Amino acid sequence: MAVISGLFSDEMLCFTFMFLLLPALFLIAKVLRRRLNKDGGGKKYHPIAGTMFNHLLNFSRIHHYMTRLAAKHRTYRVLNPFRNEVYTSDPANVEYILKTNFNNYGKGEYNYSLLSDLLGNGIFTVDGENWRQQRNISSYEFSTKVLQDFSSVVFRKNAVKLANMLYEVATNNQVIDIQDMFMKSTLDSIFKVTFGVELDLMCGSSEESMVFGNAFDDASAMTLWRYVDVFWKVKRFLNIGSEATLKKNIRIIDDFVLKLIRRKIKQMNDSKDDTSMRKEDILSRFLHANETDEKYLRDIILNFIIAGKDTTAATLSWFISMLCKYPLIQEKIAEDLKEIHGLSEAASITEFASRLSEETLEKMHYLHAAITETLRLYPAVPVDAKICFSDDTLPDGFSVRKGDMVSFQPYAMGRMKFIWGEDAEEFRPERWLDEDELFCSESPFKFTAFQAGPRICLGKEFAYRQMKIFSALLVRCFVFKLADENRPVNYRTMINLHIDGGLPVRVFHRC
Repeated sequence: MAVISGLFSDEMLCFTFMFLLLPALFLIAKVLRRRLNKDGGGKKYHPIAGTMFNHLLNFSRIHHYMTRLAAKHRTYRVLNPFRNEVYTSDPANVEYILKTNFNNYGKGEYNYSLLSDLLGNGIFTVDGENWRQQRNISSYEFSTKVLQDFSSVVFRKNAVKLANMLYEVATNNQVIDIQDMFMKSTLDSIFKVTFGVELDLMCGSSEESMVFGNAFDDASAMTLWRYVDVFWKVKRFLNIGSEATLKKNIRIIDDFVLKLIRRKIKQMNDSKDDTSMRKEDILSRFLHANETDEKYLRDIILNFIIAGKDTTAATLSWFISMLCKYPLIQEKIAEDLKEIHGLSEAASITEFASRLSEETLEKMHYLHAAITETLRLYPAVPVDAKICFSDDTLPDGFSVRKGDMVSFQPYAMGRMKFIWGEDAEEFRPERWLDEDELFCSESPFKFTAFQAGPRICLGKEFAYRQMKIFSALLVRCFVFKLADENRPVNYRTMINLHIDGGLPVRVFHRC
């Protein structure tokens, strides 16, 4: 609550300064508009749909606002005194940015300055050779059968732990915030996979782990706030407000992570001659490859954690909310699970989880379609920003300038009728199935939840595996209903698309 209150105070401060500077900023925006519209050389620029003030005024529901703009203009500009901003929902432009002219669009210095305090020089903040090196190493690790098998064991174990907790909730007719439980269980899972240690946030057995988990969540939220807080550098210099809190949280994160890295290094050194020492987790595998730079390891591991924790937990939360809204789809998933050979015979939660092999997960076409449909409408990363490195012209014929922030919009794209048809805003898993009810994928430049091109998410299959294990076990064992049918389910404006205020549900034993 202290962090939320702190951000609220920072927001009021930001709006106060903006109000005082409004006349000057409007004048700057007017000059920018005139300069862009009168650009020589035959260049033309995308239509202007608003200014940064509109974004600030609509910050709490920014994706609704941007979806309305995208319905009017497939690509549009937003005026900003500090940089021009271009937003696109055009698949042809997305393919050009993410693949065809990939080298001209990257994180850039602007995104790096905002993200690097938390994520360092990890794969989500860097470009060029640093990115390629980490990409190659990470790509190899994610493709190893050892990591795949190890992660599946971890996911099944934590899914069972969550299911057992929900069993007690259902038995006692209680209400539970399922999003909070997903956040804890996915962080437990990704921590075990990356560090090989038990965080156990679900059971709250370690106060130190709880402090780390809270610091990690708060640091993520405050890092996003930098994107709209034009005074964040001043506050960081003066060490006040949200920046002082962010610095404190990063110190907690670093102390916790570096202690684990040093402990793992000691274990590896003490067991150099022990061939039985298993190297299943990501950190052990990096250390085995003679990567011992603590800062480098810290950055890589934190990037893995932020990629594997909030994204998966948020998607599972929206998935459950959709099942509550569409109970017939919830029942169809449950029926499909019963028909998969070997699952119907499982007599207990643990036995059912043990049968969730890679081969069995591959048969879950309708469940896979329902999760994918959730990601279409509620992508874990609703907007993804790149920086244009040199003047360019997009496939739609409009130009962008060097230094422009060019963003594609997965949230808005999932609701565009010109992409998905007249039923674009409907939750319909069947759109992903062919006539034989087998899952059919779409172009990653149309369905952008996992990015596309050279930066396509390395953990895509990793994420699907975790989400299918958790959702299959929970839907097989329980029926979910919203605790309050009249309470709207909305998002909270963050880097990832969390449900605002959590998702309180009632859980019932499935007969």
